[in-house]
Amino acid sequence: MISPACSVVVAGIGSEYRRDDGAGVAVARALAASSSAICDVGPLGEPLDLLGRWDRATLAIVVDAVRSADAPGTVRVIELDAATPDERAPVRRVARGTSSTHGIGLAGVLRLARAVGSAPGRVIVVGVTGASFGAGVGLSPAVERAVPAAAALVLELVEGAG
Repeated sequence: MISPACSVVVAGIGSEYRRDDGAGVAVARALAASSSAICDVGPLGEPLDLLGRWDRATLAIVVDAVRSADAPGTVRVIELDAATPDERAPVRRVARGTSSTHGIGLAGVLRLARAVGSAPGRVIVVGVTGASFGAGVGLSPAVERAVPAAAALVLELVEGAG
């Protein structure tokens, strides 16, 4: 569980050994020392790893690579609905045309956290569209260029939440 003094958590999800899948990890690394208001709970390999790390935070920002029809390096922000009182209600899907490379998606983890009473108040996903998810290290040039912009966007979201 996070410290009670830590109301904002940021988690980079992904594997830096699967090329652009490491985008979330790269953004979290860029943010690590940038703000005392942020608790960096990553890097995480899977969304399921958030359980116990984002518990009862006011705001959780999850940074991850996404597959989408957007150009590689495009940064998108999606807010998931954590306050839906009906547990059967679907969590808003990530934008049409995107998909996850993880075993259990973020929406499923959020539903699980709500079921056990430990969900954060708000969950915002910062997605960076990747181009290459095969084995190997190093981000594609477009994703590498997007890392500073995604990090700056996360800082804006944290400042706006305060």
